Formats: sequence, C-alpha cells, structure tokens
Amino acid sequence: MTGLFPRDRVEVAPGAVHVPEWLSVERQQELVAACREWARGPVPLRHTQLPGGGVMSVRTVCLGWHWQPYRYARTADDVNGARVADVPGWLAELGRSAVTEAYGGAGAAGWARDAGGAGDAGGAGAVYAPDAALVNFYDGDARMSMHQDKEERCAAPVVSLSLGDTCVFRFGNPEGRGRPYTDVRLASGDLFVFGGPSRFAYHGVPKVLPETADPAVGLRGGRLNITLRETGLGGPDRRG
Repeated sequence: MTGLFPRDRVEVAPGAVHVPEWLSVERQQELVAACREWARGPVPLRHTQLPGGGVMSVRTVCLGWHWQPYRYARTADDVNGARVADVPGWLAELGRSAVTEAYGGAGAAGWARDAGGAGDAGGAGAVYAPDAALVNFYDGDARMSMHQDKEERCAAPVVSLSLGDTCVFRFGNPEGRGRPYTDVRLASGDLFVFGGPSRFAYHGVPKVLPETADPAVGLRGGRLNITLRETGLGGPDRRG
C-alpha cells in the first residue's frame, strides 16, 4: 500500500519519469479486470521460454503483437498459434495520456521530439500510437533480469503501468547491465515512462514486495505490469 505521505514525481534519468499514484483506484480495478480477460486468450498467459532453454519466472500475455525472444509476430507460434488480441483503443488512449503526463512539464521538449512531437510536450502524447502491450504477472518469487527493450523499430517511449504489489524497479543506463542504476519502488497505480536518451536503458525487477497492495485494487497477491510500446513494424502481416 502507499504510505501516509504523497510521493514526489521524479525524473530518474533524462527522459525517464516516475509519476506515483497516477491511476485512481477505480482505474486500477478496471485494468485488473481487463488483464484477467486478456489472460484467458485467445493466447493465454504463459511463461516465456528463452532460446537457451530457460523459462522466465514472470508470466506474460501480449496484445497487438506477440513478443517472444527476440522478435514480434502477430501469432503466438510458441504457444498455440493463435493471433493475439488487438490493443484496445481505450488502452492506447491511456498510453497517450501517460506520455502527456510524463513529458508535459518543464524541460520535456527534447524527449517530446524523440517521441515524434516536434518539440511540443503535449504533442508527444497526441501522436503516441502504441500498437503492442505486454502484460506481465509477477508472483512473489518472480524476477526480471536487466534487459533492454530493443526489438522495436521505433524510438517512441515505453509506458509502464503498475498494479498490485510494490516492486523494486532497477533502472540503469543504455551502455550495460551494471552501474550506474537507480532502484525505484513502483507501487500500484504508479506510472513510469522512459524515452529520449533513456529509451534503450537496461532495466529489471530484482524484487517484488509481498502483501503491499491495496486490497481495493482487486488483485490478491502478486504484481501486474502493463507496458505499452510502438513497434514501428507497420502492416498487419509483417513479422519482426
């Protein structure tokens, strides 16, 4: 649960913005319900198998484009061959609002240019067009190692929404998995956007803090993370 005192908005690195408590409890409830529906299919929630034979501890369901290491496709050939569900319009609109929220303050014009907003921070949100969403579920033992989101052919920002238990989110640099990095606590309802110079920064989740969620959100244990992305892949049948 969030504490008694409000947490401040922070620019963790150039172009990487943490906005605590951005989502209302009611909006969080709606997102949790939507995640439950998406997890039922047409492509169900699954542990992703890595090329070396390992299996990711988080479980994932994708919208718009199906991600598997290290490419995108419209169909989930590593699960059941079905075409993934589309990114709903209301979720894309939420992503646009998130980018506007993150980059609407002073000093955001440079990141807005990288987001396609021609230097206008409000315009960055207006033109943001996420066509893929990854929904990750972390139980108490799940982790995410340091990695880059780099399968996309577009440098538009990544939008991250947190639901349920708080996690330690480790946000690093574009050069490698090691230091310097910053550990940020992402609680339910928090927004994190990274673009501009931080778009390809390494990041991961070394820890989930059990029993930290507000029961009102409707998630009984664990953490959900929704990340929205522009793939830059174009037409409906193109593969990454």
